[in-house]
Amino acid sequence: MTEPKRAGDNGAAAAAPKASRRKDAAGSDYNAASIQVLEGLEAVRRRPGMYIGSTDVRGLHHLVWEVVDNSIDEAMAGHATTIRVTIMADGTVEVIDDGRGVPVGKHQTGKDALEVVHTVLHAGGKFGGGGYKVSGGLHGVGVSVVNALSEFLRVETARDGHVWAQEYKRGKPTGSVTKVGPQGTRRGTKTIFRADPEMFETTEYSFDTVSQRLRESAYLTKGVWITLIDERNDRERSFYFEGGLQSFVRHLNRNKETLHNRPIYVERRVGSTAVEVALQYNDTYTENVLAFANNINTVDGGTHITGFRAALTSSLNDWAHKAGVLKDADGNLSGDDVREGLTAVISVKLTDPQFEGQTKAKLGNAEVKGQVQAAVADSLGQYLEENPGDGRRIIEKCLTAARAREAARKARDLVIRKGALDGLSLPGKLADCQERDPAKSELFIVEGDSAGGSAKQGRDRRNQAILPLRGKVLNVEKARLDKIVASENVRPLIIALGAGIEGIGDSFDLAKLRYHRIIIMTDADVDGAHIRTLLLTFFYRFMPQVIEAGYLYIAQPPLYRVSTGKVTKYAQSEKDRDRIVKEMNVKNISVQRFKGLGEMNADQLWETTMNPESRTLLRAEIDDAVEADSIFTMLMGEKVGPRKDFIKSEARKVRNLDI
Repeated sequence: MTEPKRAGDNGAAAAAPKASRRKDAAGSDYNAASIQVLEGLEAVRRRPGMYIGSTDVRGLHHLVWEVVDNSIDEAMAGHATTIRVTIMADGTVEVIDDGRGVPVGKHQTGKDALEVVHTVLHAGGKFGGGGYKVSGGLHGVGVSVVNALSEFLRVETARDGHVWAQEYKRGKPTGSVTKVGPQGTRRGTKTIFRADPEMFETTEYSFDTVSQRLRESAYLTKGVWITLIDERNDRERSFYFEGGLQSFVRHLNRNKETLHNRPIYVERRVGSTAVEVALQYNDTYTENVLAFANNINTVDGGTHITGFRAALTSSLNDWAHKAGVLKDADGNLSGDDVREGLTAVISVKLTDPQFEGQTKAKLGNAEVKGQVQAAVADSLGQYLEENPGDGRRIIEKCLTAARAREAARKARDLVIRKGALDGLSLPGKLADCQERDPAKSELFIVEGDSAGGSAKQGRDRRNQAILPLRGKVLNVEKARLDKIVASENVRPLIIALGAGIEGIGDSFDLAKLRYHRIIIMTDADVDGAHIRTLLLTFFYRFMPQVIEAGYLYIAQPPLYRVSTGKVTKYAQSEKDRDRIVKEMNVKNISVQRFKGLGEMNADQLWETTMNPESRTLLRAEIDDAVEADSIFTMLMGEKVGPRKDFIKSEARKVRNLDI
C-alpha cells in the first residue's frame, strides 16, 4: 500500500495567483465551455467509485452482487425459485435465474426495453410500483453499471414465447436486440459479463467471498435454491434453507453453547411491511446482530434495529418483573445488559425503503421502528410466557452481565477521575509522540520491553508513539467486560487510545481517538501471530469502529536478513529469502533469521518496518462480518472441536512454522 510522507516532509502550498479571473491548475479559463455533459454510461466509467464504491477487489465483487440482486428481487416477488452463478476459467461470470425475464419490446424512448435497462441509468421496473412490490435495487443503476464496467456483457431473456439476446462492449450495444430461438420450457434471464481490466485493479474473484454472500441471500429468501460453480478449480456449493432466519441464527451460533435450543422466531406483516426476526442467546459475552432491509445488509443500522432493541429491552424487563425474577428494588436491565450473548438477524421487506447514502448502509424509514417494535414485543412476550424456563436462563444471563458491567463502569470511572482518558495520565510504558493531531499520529503496539526499546530508539518522535505490552494479552473472547477493563495489558491500551471501550453505556467515542494509524507490530513467528490474533479479537469485539474507519494496521517485519557484506536485503518468508539468495548469486552470503523484533537494532527496525517510505502495512478490514465472527469464535472461543477442525483444514496454508 502507498504510505504518506513522514511528518514535516510536505512543502508549503504555493500561494494562489492574484488574478481577476480564476483559472484551473492547467492555467486554462474556467467558463461555460469547461462544463462537460457525459453521455450514456460514460459517467460510470469516468467515476466508477460513485456507483460501486471502489475499483479494488470489493468493487469487482460488487458487479456480481448487482446482477445476483436482480435475480433475488425476482425470488422475493415470488417469480423465481433457482439462481445459478458460474465463475468461468477466464474470469467471465454467468448468472441465470428462472424468473419472468427482462421485458422486451419498443420503449417510449424508441429503443427496446431490454437495451434501455442495460444502457440507461435509473431505468428499471422498481420505480413505478408495477414491476416489484419489494426490491433491493433502489436506485435502478445496477445492471447498467455492470454493463458500463464490463469488457463484454451478453444478456438473454426468455419470455413472450421466444429467447431474446443483446451484446454490449464497455456499455455500448454491438448490435440490436435479436430473437435467438423459441422459449420452450425456458424461463428467466441469463447474464454473462467479464469485468473490464482497464477499470479494476484485479479481476480475480474470490470463491469464498461469493459463496458467503450467496449463502446469506439464501437465508434471507427462504425457499430459493442458489448454486455457485467455480470452473477455475472445479468447486461447487448449493444453498437452500426452508428455515430462513432461524437457520441463519443456528449457523451463526454453531460453535457456541446456546441458552435455549430453538431460536425465538418472529414473522409478522405490519401494514405493508413484512417483519422477520430470529434471535438466540449463547454463553459468550458479545452481541452479534445483523440487520437487512429488502435483503440489503444495513451495516450502519437504522430504524429497524432501533425498534428491535426497544422491544427486546422492554419485553424482557416486563416479563422478568411479572415472573418475579426481577424485584421492584432491582430496577430495570439496560439495553447493554440484555444484548450480551445475543445473536439475532432482523429482516424487513417494505415497498418504499429510504436508505441513507448511495451505499444503502442505513435504513431511515421512521414508520419501521414502530412496526418492528410492535411485532417483536408481541411475539417475544408470548414466547416467554410459553417458555418460562428459557426466560429465566436469559434473565440470569442478563443479570450477570449487569453486575459485570457495573464493575467495569466503576473501574472506568476510576480511570476517568485520574484523568487518564483525557490524556492527563497516560500509561507509564507509553512513549508518546510530539504530534497532537490524530490524523498525523501513529501508535505502534509491540510485544515486550526488548522490542519496545528498539522501536523507541528507531522511531520518528514527531509522529510515532510506542506502547510495549508485557506478558500474555488477555483473550477477550473468554472474558467479561470487568475483567477486560482490569487487565494489566488491555487497560493501558484503552487509556493510550483515549476513546473508551464499547459495552459500558455510550463510552466509546471515535472522535476522541488519539491516533488514526494504530499498528500492531509483533514478531514474525507463531508467538507473534498469536498475540496479533488476540489484539485483533479485542479490536473487533470492543472497538470495531476503529477497523471500520480504516485506522488499524498490521506491520510486516522481516523474518530474514540476507547480506553479502556490501549489499543487505530483508525477506518476510522463506520463499523471499530463497529468491533473494538466488538473485545475489555470490558465494559469501550471510543469512540471519530474526527470532524477534528485539534482535533487530533500531536502524534495522526503522528501515524495514517503521519507515513510511519503505515499510509495508496491511490494513485490517471486515469484508464479511458473519465470517469474521465465526472465525474469532472458532479460534478464541471455548469449544475445542471446531478449532481442531479449522487448524486441520487450514494447516497446509501455513507459511511460517517454528519447530
